[in-house]
Amino acid sequence: MNEGIIKFLGFEQIFKNSLTGLPIGGGKGGSDFDPKGKSDAEIMRFCQSFMTELSKHIGADTDVPAGDIGVGAREIGYLFGQYKRLRNEFVGVLTGKGLTYGGSLARTEATGYGLCYFVDEMLRDNGKSFKDATVVISGSGNVAIFATEKAIELGAKVVTASDSGGYVYDPEGIDLALLKEIKLTKRARISEYAKARESATYHEGCSGVWSVKCDIALPCATQNEIDEASAKKLVDNGCYAVGEGANMPSTTEAINLFLESGILFAPAKAANAGGVATSALEMSQNSQRYGWSFEEVDSKLKQIMVDIYKKSSAAAKEYGYAGNLVVGANVAGFLKVAETMKAYGVV
Repeated sequence: MNEGIIKFLGFEQIFKNSLTGLPIGGGKGGSDFDPKGKSDAEIMRFCQSFMTELSKHIGADTDVPAGDIGVGAREIGYLFGQYKRLRNEFVGVLTGKGLTYGGSLARTEATGYGLCYFVDEMLRDNGKSFKDATVVISGSGNVAIFATEKAIELGAKVVTASDSGGYVYDPEGIDLALLKEIKLTKRARISEYAKARESATYHEGCSGVWSVKCDIALPCATQNEIDEASAKKLVDNGCYAVGEGANMPSTTEAINLFLESGILFAPAKAANAGGVATSALEMSQNSQRYGWSFEEVDSKLKQIMVDIYKKSSAAAKEYGYAGNLVVGANVAGFLKVAETMKAYGVV
């Protein structure tokens, strides 16, 4: 983590949030603290120290942080608890909270589900679908796990999962219950999956996951994980759709190759907006002092993702780049921000 990454993520977040159609701005924050190998007590103390400073700059109507890489339900709980102690108030100042203290149903699943809703709409618009497709997914955090869950629900067979050490390939299809047990319950390495599943094999080095033959690829791990060489492997193996679940997981060279090859490409700015969209829905529930059912939140999430696809597709077509969702998402997001700034009288 460094300042450049934060600036890039914050810039992207503005336009991603714009695409959701919800009344939220955009920003990013983070730290260079690595939670790997740390005890719960160490992580708690870091989160409390971090929030002691951060609390001066955030608020329910200012900036509302949410989880991301390395920040899950445990960390959000520690951060929220410290904010509450310091400010002596219970407000919706973080999203991704636990259900016992103001969280929203479907928030954990939102980014992964939203990715699949967007990609499903893109596929349908081009005469394809998830049904009977072979899907390669990178990562094994919340985004990857719940993208796996939704892809399976939509009829696909997901055959991979990965972490920073390597990836597993399971030609019979990922056992979702086992994956959840290893990554969400035990917080173990993905290599444990292969030890527990006879049909699976573990491979060192996570970049090799893109050499697995597939119809659809969903990068859900981290930025720049698909470079030009990895993109070429996907193209050569007959992949026809790529949906970005992580933030900017494909390099510029990889994206250009996808577009030149006619692959359906769903850019992160649009495709992974489900998480922040559901964060905004959580903020709405907090403001109302009320909670919606899982089905209500999921239904709103699906509609938001379908609308984002339609906006991006329409903008691409209007400006002479039909089918190019990178251009479409950028244009649609930018126009809303630009028009708002003009209305505010920015000089």
